[in-house]
Amino acid sequence: MASLNVMDLRQLSHLIAVSEHHSFSAAARALHTVQSNVSTHVAKLEKELGAALIDRHNMQPTAEGAAVLERARRIRTELQAITSDIESMRNEISGEVRIGCIGTTGRWLVTPLLSELDERFPLLRPVLVDATTATLVPRVLNGDLDMAIVNTPVPDAGINSEELFDEERILVVPIDHTLASVESIDIATLADYKVMLTPVGTTFRDALDQELASSGRQLQAAAEVDGLRLLAALAHQGYAPALLPASAVSGYPEGEWSMVHVNGLKRRSVGLVSNRRTSPSMPVQAAREVLTDVIRKIAPRQPGIHVTLDR
Repeated sequence: MASLNVMDLRQLSHLIAVSEHHSFSAAARALHTVQSNVSTHVAKLEKELGAALIDRHNMQPTAEGAAVLERARRIRTELQAITSDIESMRNEISGEVRIGCIGTTGRWLVTPLLSELDERFPLLRPVLVDATTATLVPRVLNGDLDMAIVNTPVPDAGINSEELFDEERILVVPIDHTLASVESIDIATLADYKVMLTPVGTTFRDALDQELASSGRQLQAAAEVDGLRLLAALAHQGYAPALLPASAVSGYPEGEWSMVHVNGLKRRSVGLVSNRRTSPSMPVQAAREVLTDVIRKIAPRQPGIHVTLDR
């Protein structure tokens, strides 16, 4: 049985580094030590536990290694939280807070969020990660992120989820297109026009196709673009109309495009997720409070976005 001492914590940190960097040499560089030191700590931990934790052929965790890593990451998160909590209790709230955010929401949320965090808690060190829901949720689960703004629902028992807002699926139309003069359109009419879409297999497209299939409708693709921000840019530059979540519209100057509401499509839900198995530190709690306040304040100003935070 492995003893619970300082060396064990170091062994766990070395194991995490090997898993994240996929080699002993890269882990050593990240930890500012030598490769032999990393190898020794991991080997000692494996000996104490009586199991191989890293497959030396592909440098991936074994089944036993994955189980150890899940707990090791939670331990790391809790240790970081202890340090941040004590410092925040003695002085002003301070410490690092790691927040993930889907890119479309980040366009209109990140700047006011950072400004408000700096004004209310100047010693906080926010780290923002821009990625997809599929990428962000695993990083919340393994402790890399304290929280993340993602598309919901998230079907994982290890995740806490809080509703933030719903956003309409809207059409961004070049100003010289036939549809630019209309305020809204129904699905039956939309099906008569070619529009840019995300590809089959993406979350946004699959949810859309599933919804349309129930009514016997199918959209014509003018182009399929994997990336909502690129899709929005092409539409705003005048290539063709694009079907997008409302968040993708925010931040673009008015003039060369028009936003058309699509009647009959369900709204897309966006929420704040965190790890159910860890307790948030005081800095994380403070950052969450600021984030929700900013959502309440500025989300209603965004076209096609409807706040659900306090429902």
